[in-house]
Amino acid sequence: MLNRLWYGFFLAAAVAALARWLVGGDAGVFAAIVGALFDMADLSVKVMLLLFGTLTLWLGFLRIAEQAGLVERLAVWLGPLFARLMPEVPRGHPAIGLITLNFAANALGMDNAATPIGLRAMRELQTLNPSADTASNAQILFLVLNASSLTLLPVTIFMYRAQAGAHDPTLVFLPILLATSASTLAGFLSVAFMQRLRVRDPVVLAWLGGAALVLGGFMALLASLSAAALAALSGLLGNLMLFGVIVLFLCVGAYKRVPLFDSFVDGAKQGFEVAKNLLPYLVAMLCAVGALRASGVLDFVLEGIRWSAVHAHLDTRFVDALPTALVKPFSGSAARAMLIETMHHYGVDSFPALLAATVQGSTETTFYVVAVYYGAVGITRVRHTIGCALLADLAGVLAAIAVCYWFFG
Repeated sequence: MLNRLWYGFFLAAAVAALARWLVGGDAGVFAAIVGALFDMADLSVKVMLLLFGTLTLWLGFLRIAEQAGLVERLAVWLGPLFARLMPEVPRGHPAIGLITLNFAANALGMDNAATPIGLRAMRELQTLNPSADTASNAQILFLVLNASSLTLLPVTIFMYRAQAGAHDPTLVFLPILLATSASTLAGFLSVAFMQRLRVRDPVVLAWLGGAALVLGGFMALLASLSAAALAALSGLLGNLMLFGVIVLFLCVGAYKRVPLFDSFVDGAKQGFEVAKNLLPYLVAMLCAVGALRASGVLDFVLEGIRWSAVHAHLDTRFVDALPTALVKPFSGSAARAMLIETMHHYGVDSFPALLAATVQGSTETTFYVVAVYYGAVGITRVRHTIGCALLADLAGVLAAIAVCYWFFG
């Protein structure tokens, strides 16, 4: 699947470039594609260097938590749920606790902690994988949920809107929560269908229902706060949770008489080993994405959607926000640039800008996540991962459009 997808990116880029040259007379498209290849190769190295630092730091602290028994305790507590969702993972396996920590970090917007923990979880799942190069069911479910971008506090979106001069930077808070919830639900149900998971099992329903109630209560609490209070809480809660987790790991480790410094160094060495294997996968995926973008494929898709909307007599305001949606599965930095450009071109509180911000907060960079997580364990056959993850992205975008017409239309 990944081989065909990678080849397809370059093939689509080649066809689009030829069309722009032969039909549109744009001979510069080939220079743009070659430039994008070198730019993406350079970006891959920069991303890897960033991952070196974050992986080394967080896997060091995570090693302390493991030796203190925190990850094992979490795995035992969640055993009944994961026994149904990931039946091939034994109860009490360390991967369960790591997956839970990863989800919690993602939900609170702590990306710098979520990625290292998630990579460690993927490596633990790989120890149970009977095939070295093929994704297991458990790995697929974990990656799709990770890529569905369930975020309770989209702090970065608030920051972008505040920098652009928005009167109420947190205006998109509830739309983002609703859209990202739809994305995560679609991703989960698509994987459950492909893997024939027992979703209607009483234990699964109890956990999902409980999570929905907690999420709904949290959303109601946050929605009752003023814009200033919500923005302040977002920053405080994220940083407090981040440092609080570190202090918790250290305190429990000290209580259990874990050699803290030696354990940290041991875990940091594991982070170094994981990071150094990622560069080939990042170069391969990001260069293919760069060629696709530079060729104008996404522009062709966008104009096709606009033409279809006009002929269907639909409101076409949503089309102006779609550049962010179209590039988000491929590149987070490109989507961020599209969002900022939309806010400046149409106005920060215009409908296209509000929709673009909602999309930015409710979907994830699917192909980047696939390259990093599967690249860390050497998986090249991803099975139904891409399809389920892109379905989650589509659900997030459609939900964002519907919610924004509901809130701002």
